[in-house]
Amino acid sequence: MKGRGKSLTDALNMTWRIDRVVDDDIVALRISGRIAKQDVDTLRAVIEEDATAVAIDLKNVILVDWEAVKFLAQRELNGTVLRNCPAYIRDWVTRERAETTEPIGDEDV
Repeated sequence: MKGRGKSLTDALNMTWRIDRVVDDDIVALRISGRIAKQDVDTLRAVIEEDATAVAIDLKNVILVDWEAVKFLAQRELNGTVLRNCPAYIRDWVTRERAETTEPIGDEDV
């Protein structure tokens, strides 16, 4: 599954992708590439489409921006496991979670 753009130009400029992975009966969505603000809504929709996914695998993520980190922090607060999270993303998510103490819907992120 790849990020869905609104036009062919958007599709050609995609910088990330999502693969559904089943490992030991745990469904994870493996994200590869870069996640930026403009990708968060599409990423949210893809994650919500797959209600069986309980983890997001970030091993192949090479770059995130603040909006993506806010989204990941909120997902984690709501119970989604962040697997293989690169250290710099983990540090940023941890700082963001410290500022957000309650699980809420991530629509506002």
